[in-house]
Amino acid sequence: MSQVYELLGQDGAARAGTLRTAHGTIQTPVFMPVGTKATVKTLDPLEVRDAGAQIILSNTYHLHFRPGDELIAELGGLHEFMRWDGPILTDSGGFQVFSLRDTISKVDDEGVTFNSVYDGTPTRFTPQLAAAIQANLGSDIAMCLDQVPAADVSRRALEEAVRRTTDWARIQRNAPRAPGQLRFGISQGGIDAELRRRSVEEIAELDFDGNAIGGLAIGEDRETMFATTDAAAAMLPTHKPRYFMGIGDPEGILEVIEAGIDMFDCVLPTRTARTGSALTWEGRLNLRNARFAKDQGPLDEHCDCPACTRFTRAYIRHLVNQGEILGIKLISLHNIRFLIQLTDGARAAILNGSFASYKSSALERLLP
Repeated sequence: MSQVYELLGQDGAARAGTLRTAHGTIQTPVFMPVGTKATVKTLDPLEVRDAGAQIILSNTYHLHFRPGDELIAELGGLHEFMRWDGPILTDSGGFQVFSLRDTISKVDDEGVTFNSVYDGTPTRFTPQLAAAIQANLGSDIAMCLDQVPAADVSRRALEEAVRRTTDWARIQRNAPRAPGQLRFGISQGGIDAELRRRSVEEIAELDFDGNAIGGLAIGEDRETMFATTDAAAAMLPTHKPRYFMGIGDPEGILEVIEAGIDMFDCVLPTRTARTGSALTWEGRLNLRNARFAKDQGPLDEHCDCPACTRFTRAYIRHLVNQGEILGIKLISLHNIRFLIQLTDGARAAILNGSFASYKSSALERLLP
């Protein structure tokens, strides 16, 4: 299998490199905005691109049900369907299946049976089906279906999830894929050091195009989560991309970059925007607060996004408090741009050997 990742620089464990995909080369480390249902909420794909996004994430589970992966394939694939011409990563749907545990009726070595969150229809997800759906979608990076255990499960249940995740990964390793599609394996094991090591080693041995650390950021203690990430990342192959699934707060991004992670995603920038919160170098701002009623400054004076270069905090606060969609849109655009600028700054610091000071300075500003 050809090498798709090139390591260009390293500062401590932190890495900067490039990842080649069928729809373009990605500069890493990289934050991936989430477009679960083939849209980054409220934003046109061109706006997402202008914010600096190199790659977005969409979800296998949701697109399988609505509008249907076969329909998307018939219409030319996910890129054509949503008019995004850059790389796309598709989650396998495993997190959605197991996060909606109330819908599950059966989990076995062949797959999981659950009721659709849309209409309650009994549905079966298998590793083969997850691979086939993503082949229909035509994403650039397809994730393996894995079993995501809750943070508080017994060790026996955690061990079972590790075994099953590896077994499913073996099935998907050589499953049919879209032209040029990369496939990433996912390790499980929670914060159990022995099981995490076992899972990382088993998945790495299968020689996927990239490797992901899954089953974290689901309720465990953050300090322990970061320690687990440090250990897991250190065991992963250096010549392949590393993906931490589901982190997007500024502090968390800097921590996983420091651990040697190349890729990360989160719904945080658009989700917090829908509550009227903006990510800034002053910390998180609640624009509903009355103190912004007459504030004629930008959301963040260091940001070059349209929300910051054209509009005031007072105006955006007005939009938010009146329930205007433009308010959510502007904050979403800003939050995505903010996280991308933070990540771009980390990349530059890695390449010039100053990541430790960059992280320290950033955290001092973010957490006064």
